[in-house]
Amino acid sequence: MTARRVALLFIAALAVVGFAMWIASTRHLERDKLAGDLVLPGLEQAVNAVTEMDLIKGDGTRATLKKDNADWSVGERGWPADTSKLRKLVLDLGALNIVEEKTRQPANYPQLGVEDVTAPQATGTRIEAVAPGRTWALIVGKSSSAKSGYVRVVGTPQSLLAAPLLAPDADPRSWLDHALIDLGGEQVREVAEHPAQGPAYTATRVKKDEPAFTVSPLPKGRVLTGPAAAEPIAGALGMLTLDDVQKAGVSGDTPRSHALFSTYDGLEVEVTGHKDGARSLIAISAHATGAQSQSAAQKLTARLMGHEFEIPDYRYAAIFKPLEELLQKPAEPTKKTGGVKAR
Repeated sequence: MTARRVALLFIAALAVVGFAMWIASTRHLERDKLAGDLVLPGLEQAVNAVTEMDLIKGDGTRATLKKDNADWSVGERGWPADTSKLRKLVLDLGALNIVEEKTRQPANYPQLGVEDVTAPQATGTRIEAVAPGRTWALIVGKSSSAKSGYVRVVGTPQSLLAAPLLAPDADPRSWLDHALIDLGGEQVREVAEHPAQGPAYTATRVKKDEPAFTVSPLPKGRVLTGPAAAEPIAGALGMLTLDDVQKAGVSGDTPRSHALFSTYDGLEVEVTGHKDGARSLIAISAHATGAQSQSAAQKLTARLMGHEFEIPDYRYAAIFKPLEELLQKPAEPTKKTGGVKAR
């Protein structure tokens, strides 16, 4: 081998080594630059301009959250959204930053939960944040720790480990404003109960300073379990929350219970309830019988009219309490014992 050929080979080797070092250096700089960068550039500055949030699962579950003026609602339910929970999601999306790069291979996406949500078996959740003129779309996959999780920007091959941890839920129920009505027992003067089954009765406290509600009519020979037997009924609408909501349907043949709550300032709140399988459903209407209650009745009507609400079973039972549950158990008849006759 000639000296010239050896020199050429040496130069070529140096070039290869130099190129490899340059590539390694470039990758290192690129990774340094990516770490800490925002996953969705531009969203952090546009969080107040977002007017719609869509959350979609591969099995078809979907929550559509829309902003009208300053109010957010859940499209699938036609009911106000939990704005504090929604705002946290938008802020977390805007602040989402890259911890490190992960796989670019589509075959490996399911391990992280960042595959496209076009198949029922996809485990991730697609989030779309919509602002005038721009949409940010992200697939949120599995969590890595309590502070970070795997994500992939829709339309890009690179999956990422990012923080803070996102835990979006595409079930519309999870985005509802669960507050329904808060009518404290101290405001209630009378409750007229008309159960679907069993006798009707009325619980009344004419003046606020009276120690207890009177209940009438009582069955002959029966007495209340105690002076405060009807107190839980009066407070049954206090801080009442919903589990789900739907548009009010056409009344069917299902027996319905009715309870009319009347307050000292002239507000009447009528609650109609029935069971639908395992669900406890109620509808609420409000009326004013005096000037003091006009504003409260109008607000309740605007919020509640045309809807039917699923509430916890124990709250349903408190609203439509049967009269029998307010009464002491009747004394058992004394059994007669016969003597033994001597022969």
